[in-house]
Amino acid sequence: MAKSKLIAPHGADKLKILLLEGKERADELKRAATLPKVMMASREVGDLIMLGIGGFTPLDGFMGQADWKGVCADMKMANGLFWPIPITLSADKATADGIKVGSSVALVNSEDGEIMGTMKVTEKYTIDKEFECKHVFRTTDPNHPGVKMVMEQKEVNLAGPVMVLSESTFPKEFAGVYQRPAESRKMFEEKGWKNVAALQLRNPMHRSHEFLAKIAIEVMDGLYIHQLVGKLKPGDIPANVRVKCIDTLVEKYFAKNTAIQGGYPLDMRYAGPREALLHALFRQNYGCNYMIIGRDHAGVGDYYGPFDAQTIFDELWDGALKCQPLKIDWTFWCYKCGGMASMKTCPHGKEDRLFLSGTALRKGLSEGGDIPAEFSRAEVLAILREYYATLEEKVEVKLHGHATGDAKK
Repeated sequence: MAKSKLIAPHGADKLKILLLEGKERADELKRAATLPKVMMASREVGDLIMLGIGGFTPLDGFMGQADWKGVCADMKMANGLFWPIPITLSADKATADGIKVGSSVALVNSEDGEIMGTMKVTEKYTIDKEFECKHVFRTTDPNHPGVKMVMEQKEVNLAGPVMVLSESTFPKEFAGVYQRPAESRKMFEEKGWKNVAALQLRNPMHRSHEFLAKIAIEVMDGLYIHQLVGKLKPGDIPANVRVKCIDTLVEKYFAKNTAIQGGYPLDMRYAGPREALLHALFRQNYGCNYMIIGRDHAGVGDYYGPFDAQTIFDELWDGALKCQPLKIDWTFWCYKCGGMASMKTCPHGKEDRLFLSGTALRKGLSEGGDIPAEFSRAEVLAILREYYATLEEKVEVKLHGHATGDAKK
């Protein structure tokens, strides 16, 4: 078999796949049914699936205390491997007290009760949650959604190698979009791509995203439009709507065979610079050797500077991460240039510029305001308006229901 031209997975020669299939899976499921249960939150479910499909190569399970501390403080595991955000599993104290180190547990999705995997518990430990937040998110503000997520974790962390038994509903719910790293790598190889850039998305593609994408296509063999299909914060646009928008945009405005759309199962952490590094790391596992990093990548509110997610790559030591950032300056529509431009290419003033963002787009659509034609393609806006119209209908029905109930009292 010919050697792959694609970038090697992070810290390994090949993907570390922990997802069992066939008889091996059936046997482990039977065993799992007899084990003590540990309930997993949504973020932990996504992390477990990524462990299973090789997205978190070369990890073999949830991190122990030394790895947790090293990752938080120095972005480095105990063995020296670069890793920017801890991958941990928490349990309440009562559950943890009933589990012996060296024993096995069943890992259960708390939302639907499905057994997702098993873990041999090698360690139990408590963490300083503020320490984690201060290093990973650069804040301990409880209003930050990532900080809130960490502070709501249970009291004790459990560590150990895992065997993964399920990918939850992702393959069925996002059929044709959800992909394992082995699948994306196969697609890139079939197309003859070697240099592949990933574009991270948690919003529908507006003209700024399209501009970033096409810059990458100009200098790469291909583009991987890789969007999150896990949980977002309230108000963000759901994945199925984003998928439809991207499909429409790529079909109508991209040259054929230049872009592939894919989806991955993680929840957003909104960790800004640290999350940009994690995004690059697992995109390397998906076969991408470049990661587009634009303005405020993986940020939320005003917690991070607009280009902190770019400069953090410059702080890494040699050999830490093979996937490199494709840094792109602030982009906007310039009325004088007559098209999309960036700070590096446009000589005009801010009065001639329309700055585009997912936040501004969501605000305009949710408030029913006019969206400038330069903001997004008409076909994409039509899909988004249809989605927001259904939200308004739901609100009206809900309000009507409350009014009827009040009248009866």
